Parts: sequence; C-alpha cells; structure tokens
Amino acid sequence: MFNSPAAFWSGAVAIAGGVLLHLPDYVGAAGMGYRMVGMPMGSGMLVGMALVVVGFLLAAHGLVPLTALHKAQVPRAAVDRSDRYIRAMNDARLSGAHWGLLTVLGVALIIDVMKPATLGFVMPGMREEYGYSTAQVAMLPTVALTGTTVGSLLWGVLADRVGRRAAILLATLMFIGTSICGFMPEFKWNLVMCFLMGTSAGGMLPIVYALMTECMPSKNRGWLVVLHAGLGTVGGYLAASGMAALLEPHFAWRSLWFVGLPTGVLMLIMSRWIPESPRFLLTHGREREAEAVLARFGVTVPAAGDVVEAPVAPTPAPAPAPAGSRNRLLALLRPPLSGQTLTVVTYGLGWGLVNWGFLTFIPVTLRSRGLDAGMATRLLFYSALLAIPGTIVVAWLYGMWSSKKSMVVFALATALALVGFAVIDPGSNGEPSVWLTPLMVLLLVSSGGVISMLSPYAAEVYPTHLRGTASGVAAGSSKLGGIIAPTTMAALAAVQPGFTLIGLAFAVPLVVSAGMVAFSGIETRGRHLEDTAGERVPAVP
Repeated sequence: MFNSPAAFWSGAVAIAGGVLLHLPDYVGAAGMGYRMVGMPMGSGMLVGMALVVVGFLLAAHGLVPLTALHKAQVPRAAVDRSDRYIRAMNDARLSGAHWGLLTVLGVALIIDVMKPATLGFVMPGMREEYGYSTAQVAMLPTVALTGTTVGSLLWGVLADRVGRRAAILLATLMFIGTSICGFMPEFKWNLVMCFLMGTSAGGMLPIVYALMTECMPSKNRGWLVVLHAGLGTVGGYLAASGMAALLEPHFAWRSLWFVGLPTGVLMLIMSRWIPESPRFLLTHGREREAEAVLARFGVTVPAAGDVVEAPVAPTPAPAPAPAGSRNRLLALLRPPLSGQTLTVVTYGLGWGLVNWGFLTFIPVTLRSRGLDAGMATRLLFYSALLAIPGTIVVAWLYGMWSSKKSMVVFALATALALVGFAVIDPGSNGEPSVWLTPLMVLLLVSSGGVISMLSPYAAEVYPTHLRGTASGVAAGSSKLGGIIAPTTMAALAAVQPGFTLIGLAFAVPLVVSAGMVAFSGIETRGRHLEDTAGERVPAVP
C-alpha cells in the first residue's frame, strides 16, 4: 500500500539519521549534567534538522502521492455495491488478526498518550536549566496542547483523504522527527518543537479510534474500543512516569524527549500488522483491496447475488467529499450532523476543563491554604490506579448496558464530584477534609470514564467519509479545554479562592453535555456501524 516503498523507507532512515546527528552534542554535555542551554547549534545539528524535514517529505511522497492531497476523492454510499462486505464485517467473529490489531494500536495509543504526559516531568528540569519562572515554563504545555488540538483536526481530515493507515504512519514519522526537541539549546526552539510534537500526538488519537471502530465486529465493537481507550490512557501515563524514573536521574530531562526515536521506530516495525480500514477502501471503490484486508481478519465475503438476510434499502449516496479540509469541517456543522457535533464538542470540552484545569490545580489550591501538596499528588496517583478496574466497568456498561446512558451517568458523576468539592471545600479550615480522598477517587474514576467513551462514541456516530475528521474534532475539543482551563482557573480563583466557585463553574459544562447526550445522543450498543452513522436504513416493507 505504498506509492513508493523505496522513497518511504529512505525518508524514514533520513529522519532517524537526522535525530541521531544531534546525539554527539548531547553526549558532549554529559560532564555538565547534560545541560545544553546557551550552546551554539553545531553543524551536525543543523544537518540533522534538514535531514528530518527532507526525510519527512520524501517518506510522505513514498506513502501517498502528493497529488492525492489536492485531488478530491468521491466517497460512495456504504451499501452501494458493497452491502455484502458490510454485512460480513458486522457479523464476523473476533480472530487473531483482530487481537493483533488491537495490540499494535494499543502500543500506538500508549506512545501517543505518553508524549503529552511527559510534559509534567520535563518542566521542573527545564525551569532549572533555563532559569525561567514557573509561569514562563508553563508556556510549554499550553503550546503543546495547542499543537494537539491542531493535530487532531489536521490528521483527522488527512485520514479521510489518504486513509487511516497512511495517516498513522505519517504521525509516527513525526513522532520520530520531534525527538530532537530534547536537544534544543534555546527555550524558544523547545516551544517550536513541542508544538510539532503535540501536532503529531494529537493526530494519532482520532485515527486509532476510527480504524478500530471500522475493523471490529458490531457485537464486540463498543466494549472493546472503550476498554482499549481506558487502558491505553492509563498505560501512557504509567509509561511516562516509568521513563522519567528510569532516565531522568541519570540523563536529565532532555532524555525523555529522545524516547520518541525508539518508540517511533517500534511503531514503524509493527506497522506491518496495521491494515487499511476496509470501510475506507469500500467508500473509495477499492473492493479488491478491501476483500484482501477482510481475508486477513478471516472474514468470508458472500458472492454477489447470494442472499444473506432480509434486504436493506440504501440511503442516498453522500455528496462528493470536498477537496478542502475547511469544507469537511463545515460539513460537521451543518444538518443533520450539527446537533451531534455540538454534543460531542461540549462533552469533550467539559472533560478538558476538569482534567487540565481542576485536577491539575488541586495541589496548587491545597498548597495555597498551607496544606501538603504532596498529599494531593499521592492521592492523584493512587486514584489513577483505581481507574484501571474503573475502566473495565466503563467498558462493560458501554458495550453491554447502554452507550448513551453510560455517557450520561459518568458525566453526571463527574459533575457530582465537582459539586462535592464546591460544597465541602476541602482545606478551607486549614485541615484536609475526610471527604478529600473519596471525592478525588470519584472524580478520577468518573472523568476517566468520560474520556474513555468520548472518542469511541464519536467514531461510531459519523459516516465513514467523515469519521476521521469527526474523531479529530472530538479529540481536539478535549484539548481545547486544556488550552482555556488555566486562564479560567486563575480568573475564578481571583474572584473566590478555594474549590467552591471553580467546582460549580466546571460542573456546568458536564451537566449540559449530559443533557445533550440524553436528548440528542445516539444509542450505539449492539447496532451496526452503518446504522448508527446514518449510512443505511432498514427497508420499508
């Protein structure tokens, strides 16, 4: 599925070589504790940066012709000459190839989550080396989260144009290239590279969920994808903390960014087990390739004319997909998708405010009241461990009970925890409340459920030719909450210190989103993907 395998792999080697050319300067700084601040960029670093850029362009051309990025592709209705394929996919049994795909994409998800999670571990060392204040260094996560928001939208659109597999490989190459972030001697270059790192990390997430959703059988899709999302998120945070404990004491904070090289190479090696989405192939008239992919999953496609079950009447074929990404995004804001998009965005924004705002600032709020902020950090860690069995519960409820009701319950549970913080206001009397631990556990588990269901749900309720773009919008909405959360927190804390005002304010978007899901959300449990996405309707008797 390469346009030119030689060009792709040559470009990948050039990117890896460009990263490795930065190592001599880094190793040369070992005697100074790997401090590189103020060092001039040597010729090796400059050549390496050029190789990364040239290698990425070469590999991108080897993966997909650059002309394909400008050429409009016309999707067809999912049932147009391909209903027998769709039926076979929906009724298939889980095979070894399905589990292999879940394993590979699980690794991709862990690597993807690990990237932004590393920010918290590099900031203290970066602040010390550059001699900046906490406020100045705080620009780093803001820039990175902005990059993830942009990347979610950009890569989502790209996945709908050139394919899920191609977009994953391009994001992987960008993972490798942005490893040079750890070798930048100036803070401004760290910001530039962190934006690009965020762009690649933000892009991987929606594509992974779109591909998994389109490959899993209907009866297993919901619980598998949600469980995968929850465990991948927890695994990413654990991997980030493990790498920090293993590398930072010996090689300083810069070494944490370099992990992008070996993990990216690992993804390239494992890419042989990542097929293109058969649904994507079918919507672009590539039946032979779709049939080959389905054969890998052990799916037998009935011969044309065979009667599988009661016939269905196809919906009208979707309008040709516009060439521009702007028009693809606008399609999500027009009827009949506008209401669903508003629901998904509100749901993601609510979680982003809680995760990047409320949870992040709990230690700061407690410290401002003279309490031990380390206690809150420990509680956050232990509560995160509880999210592992909590994720299993979320997956079971989503796949076996009701996807729609599960989303409502966990959004309201998160809002309830926030209201609990607002009412009890832990630490207001200078002492930690006995309710602090149960409130934090409830908040971590419930908010973890919210984010575990967001992207899988978004991937289930949009048509195939817009699924990547829609998944990108969903992922971007959660990161958008992270961009505006710190400013919102600071403004609310200035009006009233403590948890009362911020708890009530941040509960509002979650209550609103729960109501929107309850009234306009789509039930996906046990339903075929084409039914939930409105790509076909039952035949009229």
